[in-house]
Order: sequence, then structure tokens, then C-alpha cells
Amino acid sequence: MSESTPDLSPHDVKSNYMRRRRDKIVAEIQANRRGEYVVPTWVLTAALLAIVLGLAALLYFT
Repeated sequence: MSESTPDLSPHDVKSNYMRRRRDKIVAEIQANRRGEYVVPTWVLTAALLAIVLGLAALLYFT
């Protein structure tokens, strides 16, 4: 009942991790170059909050 998985050395595991990470970064860069960049939600939230607080401060202090 043992599965036939190859024995991986720590070097192989790290090498595979680094290869997957590099491939993911390259894919993200290529997507950004194609114009598929998406602004993170937290950035949009922070910008909206700054605008709302700025308007509230403008109304309060005038």
C-alpha cells in the first residue's frame, strides 16, 4: 500500500519551489505588460477613505 513517490532531497524541494516562484513572477510580469494589471483592493479602499476624509475635513473646517 505504499505509493511510488520519488524521494526528494531538500535541494530538489528548494529548487522546485524556486522554479515555481520564478515562473509565477514571470507570468505576473507578462500579464502586467499586456495591461492586465489590477490594483489591489486595499489600495482602492485607502484611496476612497482618503478622499472621503478629505472632503469631510474640508466641510468641517470651512
